[in-house]
Amino acid sequence: MRDWWIRTLLVLQRPRPVFVALRDDSRESASDRGEPVLAIVILAGIAWALSTSTAAHLMDDDGYDAVTVAIWAFFVGGVYGCFGYFAIGAILHRAVRALGSLGSYRRTRHVLAFAAVPLVVSLAAWPVKLALFGGDAFHSGGSDEGVGGALFVAVELACLAWALALLVVGVRAVHGWTWARAAGAVALAAAAAAAIVLAIEIAAGRVF
Repeated sequence: MRDWWIRTLLVLQRPRPVFVALRDDSRESASDRGEPVLAIVILAGIAWALSTSTAAHLMDDDGYDAVTVAIWAFFVGGVYGCFGYFAIGAILHRAVRALGSLGSYRRTRHVLAFAAVPLVVSLAAWPVKLALFGGDAFHSGGSDEGVGGALFVAVELACLAWALALLVVGVRAVHGWTWARAAGAVALAAAAAAAIVLAIEIAAGRVF
């Protein structure tokens, strides 16, 4: 298990050996990486929740304060993380199967989880954002609008692009495919997932 915690960090520096290690899909190996995968899923989900337009307007409602926002981020982040892990994982699995993969759904989910580590990294920007803008980060028309806010959006987009690049590396390493084949599988999955995520964003804006 300790090796998989180390690989969780190593995937940002030397991703290929980490994804190659995922070829071992035995029950024992999958169990060993279970805790790191769970941590990544929850933290990446929180990063996703905080990046939504819903989060940017939470404090427009007088019922939300700092504690309530933290509870919202944890709860909604957990829901988003689980959705990404299972639903987007299923979409990715169908895409790689369509291109010839014989691997398991579990292994595909684990590839997706380790590729999402850059989303976890994006959370490091939030202490800085809160120090600069405070509660305005969750208010419409707050001080975070403009160049300052745009820089943090750019950081989030850069981490998303990094995660997609890692996913291509992961699919290629696990299956031993060419770059074109791996990128094609990720592109197919990303297009389908983007449409679903857009629908979730719209629905979330109505619910939360």
